[in-house]
Amino acid sequence: MTAALRNYLIITGNYWAFTITDGAIRMLVVLHFYQLGYSPFAIAMLFVFYEVFGIVTNFVGGWLGARIGLNRTMQVGTALQIVALLLLTVPGDWLTVFYVMSAQALSGIAKDLNKMSAKAGVKLVAGAADDQLFKWVAWITGSKNALKGLGFFVGAALLAWLGFRWANVALAALLVFGLLATLRLPEGLGAMKQKPGFSAMLSQQPAINWLSAARLFLFGARDVWFVVALPVYLVSIGWNFEWVGGYLAVWVMGYGMVQASAPSLLRNGRHPVGPGSAMLWISILAVTPMLIWLGMVLKFEPAWVLTIGLGVFGAVFAVNSALHSYLILRFSPADKASMNVGFYYAANAGGRLLGTVLSGYAYQTIGIEGCLLISTGFILTAAGFTWGMNRNLSLTPSVS
Repeated sequence: MTAALRNYLIITGNYWAFTITDGAIRMLVVLHFYQLGYSPFAIAMLFVFYEVFGIVTNFVGGWLGARIGLNRTMQVGTALQIVALLLLTVPGDWLTVFYVMSAQALSGIAKDLNKMSAKAGVKLVAGAADDQLFKWVAWITGSKNALKGLGFFVGAALLAWLGFRWANVALAALLVFGLLATLRLPEGLGAMKQKPGFSAMLSQQPAINWLSAARLFLFGARDVWFVVALPVYLVSIGWNFEWVGGYLAVWVMGYGMVQASAPSLLRNGRHPVGPGSAMLWISILAVTPMLIWLGMVLKFEPAWVLTIGLGVFGAVFAVNSALHSYLILRFSPADKASMNVGFYYAANAGGRLLGTVLSGYAYQTIGIEGCLLISTGFILTAAGFTWGMNRNLSLTPSVS
């Protein structure tokens, strides 16, 4: 086994363990507090700090990774997630809204430190070949999302089997193994020889700015119905926790498998994979939530409309996400990978924050149909920024 492959497998293994806990926490909190009688908007508020601190962490984490190494930022992120899980094991009377929001803030910091470290780390260990980079980033991203889907099911199942407190203990134990594995990563992975100032975090490349803006609205379009609206809607029509967790798990796992397969799917086309591919696929995605909305308005069977419609949405969204994850690394020089990835994922976290808040509020005020209309508008906005990226793209020959 080459050193590059070994390091890639360590990064991926830690990211897998972390991702299972991240998906499980999300499902645990949504279902547990809905069971306690919290409104959809109140549940959404529990995740506000998670997303807000994610935005900040991506900015700071990218800069920090360039100074101390991605191996260290990954270890810090994993350790913080263990602490966040253990904070949720306190007696039930302690679990006030502010307390849970604070624990979720720590989890948000941990998640984005880990994600930034993993994605930027792939750029460093994959080498210069575009094909290798696309395959490895698609695989780590796709497998991560498949395991996040598994995490949804694990969280729902652990809640039913062990209860809220012991479910969090079990997840913390899983992460200890991931933390130990990262100790074998090279010291100072991705650290710059000349330590950058914090102002270097602001991207000077137009392509990265356009892509980051598109990413913000792309993920807002997903989370506006996915985070709170969909699981609460399914419980409201009579689904039990295991069915809700299983349904969302299958959706995200399928989404992850498509994402991991994106290089094979796109390489079969006649045109090379690049910025133009992102424009094509965001245009296709814009149609899907509108068709789901139409099926709901026409009173078709909701279970069938959601199962088929969201299956199509997930597959097309997966290709879009894989293309974005590839392009941000392709646009980034190796010595600036952590900072550019941090800037880009700050926009990603901003989209999740926007979608999360709207998911609870929009569902409570205009229902699942309203969430789908907002999703359509966000995708069209993302398409506009993607068009701007293609029109104004100014890259060096090595990445154009």
